[in-house]
Amino acid sequence: MTPEKKTDQAGIPAPAKPAQDVGRKPWVPKSPVDVMLTQIAKQEKRVAEMQKTLDAEKVTLNKLLQAKKVLESI
Repeated sequence: MTPEKKTDQAGIPAPAKPAQDVGRKPWVPKSPVDVMLTQIAKQEKRVAEMQKTLDAEKVTLNKLLQAKKVLESI
């Protein structure tokens, strides 16, 4: 048999423990401005990472193009 959840007299499940007992921070609603600023910061970080990757790929491409020139000159 499976254990049953405790319910009060109305048949509604008992409420969960308060957030302080669980160890989580309480939820604080953010304003739309804060949400947009957070999204912008995340996108800037993502673009910076992509730029680093692109720069590394460009360096690799330049090396391969130089090797191609050497091979074609033979």
